[in-house]
Amino acid sequence: MSKMSMTNAPTALDKGFAASIDATIVPFYKADEPGATVIVTLDGKTVFRQAYGMANITKQEPMTPEATLRLGSISKQFTAVCILMLFEEGKLRLSDEIMRFLPDYPAQGRQITVEHLLTHSSGIVSFTSKEDFDANIARELTVTDMIDSFKNDPLEFAPGTAFNYNNSGYFLLGAIIETVSGRSYARFVEQRIFVPLGMNRSYYEGHELSPQQVAAGHTHRDGVFVPCDPMSISQVYAAGALVSNVNDMARWENAVASGKLISAANWNKAFTSYRLADGSACGYGYGWEVGTLQQRPMLAHSGGINGFMTCALRLPEDKLFVAVLSNADFGIVDPEYIAHKIGAMAIGAPLVDFEEIKLDAEVLDTYVGVYTVNASEQRTFWRDGGQLLMLRTGGDVTPVHPYSANGFFIKHTLVHMEFVRDTVGAVAKVVLHQHGEVNENPRVTA
Repeated sequence: MSKMSMTNAPTALDKGFAASIDATIVPFYKADEPGATVIVTLDGKTVFRQAYGMANITKQEPMTPEATLRLGSISKQFTAVCILMLFEEGKLRLSDEIMRFLPDYPAQGRQITVEHLLTHSSGIVSFTSKEDFDANIARELTVTDMIDSFKNDPLEFAPGTAFNYNNSGYFLLGAIIETVSGRSYARFVEQRIFVPLGMNRSYYEGHELSPQQVAAGHTHRDGVFVPCDPMSISQVYAAGALVSNVNDMARWENAVASGKLISAANWNKAFTSYRLADGSACGYGYGWEVGTLQQRPMLAHSGGINGFMTCALRLPEDKLFVAVLSNADFGIVDPEYIAHKIGAMAIGAPLVDFEEIKLDAEVLDTYVGVYTVNASEQRTFWRDGGQLLMLRTGGDVTPVHPYSANGFFIKHTLVHMEFVRDTVGAVAKVVLHQHGEVNENPRVTA
């Protein structure tokens, strides 16, 4: 697909473009259910900004574009830039072993560096994948308490040899920022990023600078939307504790695109996929996923946290930015899906959705079974009438819909999968495509 020419690019006066985006989004959000805020900018100018649904279903409070929402893991971009600021100031090196800053951290005889934390290649167990995480999520814990909860777990792999998305790594980066700067993580982000960029509606949760509309978080349970389960923000910290709105996310994008805060060389580091020990690219830089959208270079990040799901993507060559912040963590369209739909539409290469077909129960039954995700998680498929259902350890029951004899997709997401048979025709594994990654899950039981 050729690059979108600026002469044909949508402008703030292009009502047709804005109307097309709105028509794409409207069907996914009901007026009396949790909703979303959406912004699209082109070359630094806002070409679309809208709110949908309810900011608070209990209070029947409509969403507005000014509402603030939890960012979840989009927070990792800000954490990564804080680290790069300290790097530029000569206060740390990306090659430094983390024990330089956290002397009590047991590296288990391995060299775990700051860069390993930034790129999810440390091998440290992610605390959000541990069995007791959800049960204890409402407990207020100190930074030391949280680090103690995972620091003695065996490494999953040798640092630098593999990629495994890891909230523990970014939690540790927050602790390093505090150690090196002498300031709390919340204060450092506020003083070094939010205030200089005029991001007056962005803050570490609980440290807001001014009164504002704060969207309530929701989940979907027993067929209805209800307030989300409580959580202590202390348990996500530098991995996901930031709050913002779409106006401030556009300010952030403008700073990123214009090379503010850090040098061009370090922005380039953040946007370059880290290479593992075997030379392969892991698809992640420093706080940004590195991939493509319809063959165009894309930098993105999504977030999921109690009550909220988010996505922000940028197409640097097209000077396009899209952010979708939603206030439900289940039972609502995936913001990543919406953001990608908008981005693809804007460059004239719209995404084509899968079309559901019908498969006989006998065919669906061949896919029923348990599949290994990793050492501690499994993915289970079973049939309920004419519907195939999927459950990942610690997740939610999710319907999957066939688009071919062996291919399935999750509606209103970018997730799809294919079941693969062995040489004698038995199903051997399921291959999942999600968030730009391809993961093979071997079948262990039928």
